Amino acid sequence: MKKLYLFIMLFFLQFGLLFAQHQFNFKNGKFRLVQFTDIHWDPKSPGCDDSEKTIKTVLEMEKPSLAILTGDIVTSDPAVDGWNSIIKIFEEARMPFAVTMGNHDAEYLKKKEIYDMLLESPYFVGTHGPEDIKGAGNHVIPVLGSGGGEKVAALIYCIDSNDYPNTDDLGHYDWIHFNQIEWYRNQSAHFTSQNGGRPVPALAFFHIALPEYRNLLGRESTWGKCDEGEVCSADINSGLFASLVECGDVMGVFVGHDHDNDFLGQEKDIVLGYGRVTGKDAYGSLVRGGRVIELYENKRQFDTWITTPKGKEFTYYYPSGITSVDEEGEYLPARKVKPAQQGVAYTYYEGKFKQTADMYAGKKVAEGRLSNFIISDAPAKDYFGYEFRSLIRIPEKGVYYFYVYSDDGSRLMIDGKEIVDNDGSHNLRCVGGKVALEAGFHELKLLYFENYMGEELKVRIVGRHIDKQISDDMLYLPGAEK
Repeated sequence: MKKLYLFIMLFFLQFGLLFAQHQFNFKNGKFRLVQFTDIHWDPKSPGCDDSEKTIKTVLEMEKPSLAILTGDIVTSDPAVDGWNSIIKIFEEARMPFAVTMGNHDAEYLKKKEIYDMLLESPYFVGTHGPEDIKGAGNHVIPVLGSGGGEKVAALIYCIDSNDYPNTDDLGHYDWIHFNQIEWYRNQSAHFTSQNGGRPVPALAFFHIALPEYRNLLGRESTWGKCDEGEVCSADINSGLFASLVECGDVMGVFVGHDHDNDFLGQEKDIVLGYGRVTGKDAYGSLVRGGRVIELYENKRQFDTWITTPKGKEFTYYYPSGITSVDEEGEYLPARKVKPAQQGVAYTYYEGKFKQTADMYAGKKVAEGRLSNFIISDAPAKDYFGYEFRSLIRIPEKGVYYFYVYSDDGSRLMIDGKEIVDNDGSHNLRCVGGKVALEAGFHELKLLYFENYMGEELKVRIVGRHIDKQISDDMLYLPGAEK
């Protein structure tokens, strides 16, 4: 019995896992958590009353199962009093909470002392973290499935993004180090193995943004505010994001640090997002609040939004990237048709084209029916084009992204409205566009031409509940009605 107990203890210490102080489960297929960040608690400031009110109001409004504090929590002396006040907030709310360190926390109290204090609370979720890796508090929180089962259905990674490098020559902020990345990869591999080789859907939380956050700036698909005007990440890119992509479990990364940023978007199918600054005494003009994230059981899917005492802001749906703002627009009505036959009508052209419009001046060679947008049967190897016409069956009212992967040019229209412009002669390239559609049948026209070498064409549809290449059973011949 002693050997078994020792084995269990060594296992939890090795992997930095949450010990059985709290067990989290999905309820009715969902699990809700809230992120508070940059509280900047100053025990001497009257602003603490507002910060406390914000936290308690958001908790009462959203009723999450877990709160995660992502750094710069207590940033003034006396720090022990500050941390006692923070702990008291969550104890009085009877709310389990996790903590990751910010760059300012250890300026007022050593990290070990902070975690010593936290571990005295029955509502703290976490550990000191493995001693043989950089930082403190690195741990992962498993969320089990509904019904009290033992299967791990989701993971919450809490990682220390550290504070400052040893020399200013390396930049102003530290980075997540190689042994922390190795620790994460070991965690991911362990849970993936336990899940039959399938990565367990996960989120990651830390304080300072990764350099890849900069890739989201200026994108049309990025939502939220960047009033900071920049992303204040480390200058050194240690490669954590590459490991997140390779391991395939993390769906979203959420940070703080930049108080006037709350934007989010996707990079390589991973959400990179900011929380909402929480503390009254933190700089910044955004209304104080928290970021809420709701996971879906047995799905790589979550919804997220900002909640403040003033109410709930827009919702972002992962993986579609659609938001509740999109859903407020006008919807194209479905066509009043009853098609009798599945398929796609096509017209095939040959000629040297530089744009899809050039096809109509080329040689019209054939017309017919195909099961999908197929170009592999083209008689010519190069210098040809297709006009595809079909009725696409949309399963439910919603906002949809259409992505066209093509080499060379392509354009896609729905009900006569251009949704995707991927025109011109180019190598394989993906371009997407969105449209709000009523459930039912809609006219789809797809133009494509191949100039020289590397012909390819694929069309993907993404909605809140669909993400796939357009399949044969969605496409019907126009004019073939019952």
